[in-house]
Amino acid sequence: MIDRVAGDKTLPTTLRQDIIERTDGIPLFVEEMTKAVVETGVERAAEQLLAALPSTPLGIPASLHASLMARLDRLGPTKEVAQIGAVIGREFSHALLAAVSEKNEGQLKLALDRLIGAGLLFSRGLPPNASYIFKHALVQDAAYGTLLRKSRRELHLRIAETLESKFPEIGESQPELLARHYSNAELIEKAAWFWGKAGERSLARSAVVEACEQLNQALDLLATLQQTSASRRQQLKLQIALANALMQVKGYAAPEPKAAFEQARLFMERAEALGETPEDPLLLFSFLWGV
Repeated sequence: MIDRVAGDKTLPTTLRQDIIERTDGIPLFVEEMTKAVVETGVERAAEQLLAALPSTPLGIPASLHASLMARLDRLGPTKEVAQIGAVIGREFSHALLAAVSEKNEGQLKLALDRLIGAGLLFSRGLPPNASYIFKHALVQDAAYGTLLRKSRRELHLRIAETLESKFPEIGESQPELLARHYSNAELIEKAAWFWGKAGERSLARSAVVEACEQLNQALDLLATLQQTSASRRQQLKLQIALANALMQVKGYAAPEPKAAFEQARLFMERAEALGETPEDPLLLFSFLWGV
């Protein structure tokens, strides 16, 4: 594996042995560490790089991460494209990357070619219909980890807004994607709305386990917002949807759906006390049937 990665560059036997010992036989680490050594281009610098790594297995995950971070840093401005891709996800389309990135097509192509050439990305198809995937989830994690929290939040927001405005079909077919980006952008109200939409869509497709997770996400976020008539109606609707989903997952007599319907009853009583009526009259029927 070391010889294949090194190609026409011959590494000294001692250097090869150091790589073998310090990577503990983990294939991805062997490959990444060999690339890191080869990219330094200087034997002494490579030896110093290896000497700085812990030789115990406990140090390997952190060292692999450090190796990936170092390789990304050496890419210079190209790293920004890797960071945007990492925020989008493990796999991303050329169209979305181009819409989110502030680079022109020539700059974007050059950066993507460098990432693909470095073995950090794989591509499928040709631009503008191409898609890209990080070689390993750890590569995505490393690129994501180079961003400051503020930058991550801004990128998540830019991606969510781009998806919503320029790719509305994705918002319809994958609302959980927008929910995740709005959550990480800390736009709670928008995130709650899309998590709710994702939960209802999953429930309609009989993906009840996913529906429970998504509806819980939405309800948890709604609970943190200042209460309005609209948010209370949304809470009630999603709570009854969750209770019905839990009935299918846990069974009719399980404590979880009972507790969910009890919470729905409290929401209904609160709405009645405030003189608010549900937007959908079938909600009351759904609640009574569930009970």
